Amino acid sequence: MCGRFALYSPPIRLSESLHLPFDYPVSELAPRYNVHPGTWIAAILRASPDQLPVLDEMWWGYQPKWAKGNAPQSKLATAEKVATLGYFKGAFSHHRCLLPADGWFEWLKTTTPRTPHFLCRLDREPMAFAGIYAEREDGALGCAIITEPARGCAQQIHDRMPLILDNDSLEPWLDPDLTDRETIRHLIRHLTRIGQNAGGGCLPVMCLLCFVISGFAASLKTRRSACVLAKSTVMQSVQWLMDTQT
Repeated sequence: MCGRFALYSPPIRLSESLHLPFDYPVSELAPRYNVHPGTWIAAILRASPDQLPVLDEMWWGYQPKWAKGNAPQSKLATAEKVATLGYFKGAFSHHRCLLPADGWFEWLKTTTPRTPHFLCRLDREPMAFAGIYAEREDGALGCAIITEPARGCAQQIHDRMPLILDNDSLEPWLDPDLTDRETIRHLIRHLTRIGQNAGGGCLPVMCLLCFVISGFAASLKTRRSACVLAKSTVMQSVQWLMDTQT
């Protein structure tokens, strides 16, 4: 479902790995190992075809200023309905963005307690989630991550996953001149369909890695790199510390 993710790659690595040049107001982003909704997150958007995309910050919580006060502050939007639901379709046409991440967290619900997992690229390079955004009532930009049915190893953990675009799809997704919902919706269906194979569009399933992590990520207050380490690695580190103190 992607209610939590991590982003610790610096802007220059994001640009190089995604093959996407962009401007950014600061030279570095503070590494964040436990990002959750209701916080500021990094986002890439393109306001004009004559300008480079820009890496900026958005509030993780989509709530357009035209919506009523009790409207939901959505953290996610499904690929199947984002083009047709009145709450999302305007942003889908005019305000699409990329939400960079190094991976995301899921908890396996069939175990007690639930087992935390981290999902990332097999090569550990950063990735780009498809997102939408809108101006909020307070003037800030708020965003939501688009999700699709889980594929590959992600299916073992949850029935949904972020829509991860491959590098060839990033610029078309950010294209501000692409506003026809039917055309964009066809693109989404195309991405979802070919993602089952090794073709372009969204990240091929064989590029995903899933592994069990320690319980550090369960607490929103925990922001250390241990959140994204394999459980075996964390336990080895703990054992080493215990051995050095005896």
